[in-house]
Amino acid sequence: MVRRHHFHLDHLGHSITVNIRAGVHRDIEVLVDGHEVDHERVRGNGLSVLTAELPDDPAQPFQIRVHQPRFGSSVPQCVLSLGDVDRTMPARLVV
Repeated sequence: MVRRHHFHLDHLGHSITVNIRAGVHRDIEVLVDGHEVDHERVRGNGLSVLTAELPDDPAQPFQIRVHQPRFGSSVPQCVLSLGDVDRTMPARLVV
């Protein structure tokens, strides 16, 4: 059974979205302003770190940390790290 989780933040005029599709593997994609900027396929639980940049001048690098709890039925946690600031990304309801 595939479970989907979506997280979203608006930051400095940019839309940052993380989509997670969890099953046997986890597919994690990071989108900035609707464009995919990083993608990772992970097997198992634990912490995944993805990196990307905001398309400013100069570009602003950031990290997305996704922690999938050990038991697959739990909702993952998603944190945006930009500069010295960490922000928990809220889950986005998609119907």
